[in-house]
Amino acid sequence: MDIANPSEEHLMLREMVRDFVKEHVEPQALEYDRDEKFNVDLFRSLGEMGLLGITASEEHGGAGLDAIAATIVHEELSASDPGFALAYLAHSMLFVNNLEFNGNEEQRARILPKVCSGEWIGAMAMSEPDAGTDVLGLSSTATQNPDGSWKLNGRKMWITNGCIDDDGTPADIVWVYAKTGIDEKGRAQISTFLVEKGMQGYSVGQKIIDKTGMRASNTAELVFEDCIIPKSNLVGEVGDSMSHMMRNLEIERLTLAAMSLGIARRSLDEMNRYATDREAFGKQIRDFGQMQRYIGESWAKYRAMRAYIYDTANNIGLGNSGQRLDSDGVKLFATTAAKEIADAAMQVMGGYGYVAEYVVERLWRDSKLLEIGGGTIESHQKNITRDLSKAPDAVNR
Repeated sequence: MDIANPSEEHLMLREMVRDFVKEHVEPQALEYDRDEKFNVDLFRSLGEMGLLGITASEEHGGAGLDAIAATIVHEELSASDPGFALAYLAHSMLFVNNLEFNGNEEQRARILPKVCSGEWIGAMAMSEPDAGTDVLGLSSTATQNPDGSWKLNGRKMWITNGCIDDDGTPADIVWVYAKTGIDEKGRAQISTFLVEKGMQGYSVGQKIIDKTGMRASNTAELVFEDCIIPKSNLVGEVGDSMSHMMRNLEIERLTLAAMSLGIARRSLDEMNRYATDREAFGKQIRDFGQMQRYIGESWAKYRAMRAYIYDTANNIGLGNSGQRLDSDGVKLFATTAAKEIADAAMQVMGGYGYVAEYVVERLWRDSKLLEIGGGTIESHQKNITRDLSKAPDAVNR
């Protein structure tokens, strides 16, 4: 059994996405990375393929597929264009999957068809200029008005899909976390809101440029200045954000690990072919021990990543928590391994690996963000150590 393709349906999905990537994603990847542009038209075409709502219910326009399917799509897109894949993750996992499993029926029925089709582009806004991993340290605030609506004030930073073009057009809809008070234990009470384009006080502060990598996805600062949000756009109850985060973090981290897998696979493929094509001192460079170390160790890391990621995907449940050890574990291991494999590919390819025309230079740059976004590797180390102290038997299961 191939755990990465456990059913005929999964294999067909992989082949469909791989063909799409070869025909449509690969030809534009270098240009859109170089120009720091988000390919909006290509992105919307994913909706026509049923991929933008891959884990959303069919009732509301989604594909109704599982975590394995989501992992496959992120791997295949990232083997060509991780920046484009990151925009896909922000939409399909951080917004659509969040709404599917945390929104109410009215919210799902009204919004999911638009985001699953690609009519609307979604984002999730948590990080702030002074708060990232420290969720309870958020400074954005929302206060309720007498008519039941909410007034949101604050700034969000590093938001993927926060703007969709260079004209400052904001995301059509954003999943926003904000402080709404203090709970009975004296901790910050965080609540979740759906902010839509056109709502008073919602705007793009700036598109963030000159990023090291992931340049084919737009990153923005979002500004909420006396932003009025209707009562119906509160997700769940006041103070529910932590449960929303916990339900969605595991699939987010799994798919970020899947992005690392795509980067690793492509990097390995490029260095392996180059080691045959390039000769030095009358031999293929793959005959030299130094090259064999880079290729051999990269193969072992890649296969270990693949096994761990798809084992986790086969066991993770959408819309609930319970696999934090492994969702943290796969992201901790895979993101660093992908960076190492991309680095090895660059070393094998020498000067060719160092220039933008050859894909490994871009993969190398893109890989770094995955050690930071969606939880830093330090946060994963902390979580794993803490969880193992509570459940030491997990080691021997």
